[in-house]
Amino acid sequence: MTYKIPISVLVVIYTADKQVLLIERANKFGQPTGLWQSVTGSLDGVHESPLDAAHREVMEETGIDGRHISCVLHDWQLQNTYALRPEWLHRYAPGVQHNTEYVFALQVPSGTAVQLNPQEHVAYQWLHASAAAALCFSATNAQALRRLSDSGEL
Repeated sequence: MTYKIPISVLVVIYTADKQVLLIERANKFGQPTGLWQSVTGSLDGVHESPLDAAHREVMEETGIDGRHISCVLHDWQLQNTYALRPEWLHRYAPGVQHNTEYVFALQVPSGTAVQLNPQEHVAYQWLHASAAAALCFSATNAQALRRLSDSGEL
């Protein structure tokens, strides 16, 4: 069995007009879970950088090309370490209990098209950062959204 690497990225996608993209996770049957989040995902291998993983995950989960000239990816130079959810521990090597998450923010033009990967997400919405923060199930995701809203970067 190939285990997930306990290093991941969180990418908050936002527009200049103060809208943040949230996506709803699908369960293993492709059904809604009620769990809303920004783009997240683990590194594919030990040689993949968090920056490369951020671009890959954004493309895989939303169809947005974060390397496009109209997009700007900001590396916040911020890392969060948190305990993995018990229901997800089986994805990691025995004994792994924590994940390290690298935080990024991707500014995209208003009206950017979103193409979800239906195996991972079932719905999306654009919300103001404060409303998005209240909807996120992940504390680190909500914290990043509040930081984005408070920073004036929006």
